[in-house]
Amino acid sequence: MSQQHQMRPQDPIKYGDVFNVSGDLAHRPIAPQHAKKMQTAETHILGKTVPGGVAATMQSAATINERDGLLGNRDVTYNPGVTATQTHLPGRRIITESVGGQVVGQYVEAEARREEDEASNKITIGEAVEGTANTVGEKAVEESDAAAIQAAEVRASRNHAIKAAGVGASAESAAAHNSECKDEEEKIKMRDIVSDAKSKLGGEKVATVEDAVRVTAAEVRNTNNPSATVTPGGLSASLAAAATLNQTLNT
Repeated sequence: MSQQHQMRPQDPIKYGDVFNVSGDLAHRPIAPQHAKKMQTAETHILGKTVPGGVAATMQSAATINERDGLLGNRDVTYNPGVTATQTHLPGRRIITESVGGQVVGQYVEAEARREEDEASNKITIGEAVEGTANTVGEKAVEESDAAAIQAAEVRASRNHAIKAAGVGASAESAAAHNSECKDEEEKIKMRDIVSDAKSKLGGEKVATVEDAVRVTAAEVRNTNNPSATVTPGGLSASLAAAATLNQTLNT
């Protein structure tokens, strides 16, 4: 038999082929229905599909998978959850797109600003933390959230000690309460902890890439998710987007 006849059929394009994702999601094919959901979500928030963005990438992969007969137009053998959320901050908003609970892309939209105003328009750690009240405000505080908030407080204050009455201590107390609480309605939500984070953390420390890395590491270490992913639109995602925007203001 020739080598050509011995070759395996072409595999469909998977999420791990085009996005930085891990676990089971990385091995799942990109289906046309998933691409359509992301296009709808992206267009709803941004008013368009971003050229070369997440929705466009998914659509291209899904089209190839369908064209090659590897997936049908209505094939949905796996529903990973496709979402697009936005965080509103002063003068800008951060759009986070996720598949299966893993962030696959972020966009930052900022207002036009004068060069002399750039420093004042940079996002502080306090603003990034407070901004999560708009994206994951209804989420019950978990140990991973508390760890991320405590790490942010350390970075903002430049002090390794957690304040007794600070936002980190409040988050830890909320996580402990929620772990024992059986009634979802009685659980303490993220918005209850972060809604005034800017005033508690102060507005001086501008968010940096190092801050984002430290907070993400703290959240991942303390997550109950076996795939060790961060919360879509959560604190790690908010700080990462803030750090990215702040970097652009330095160039």
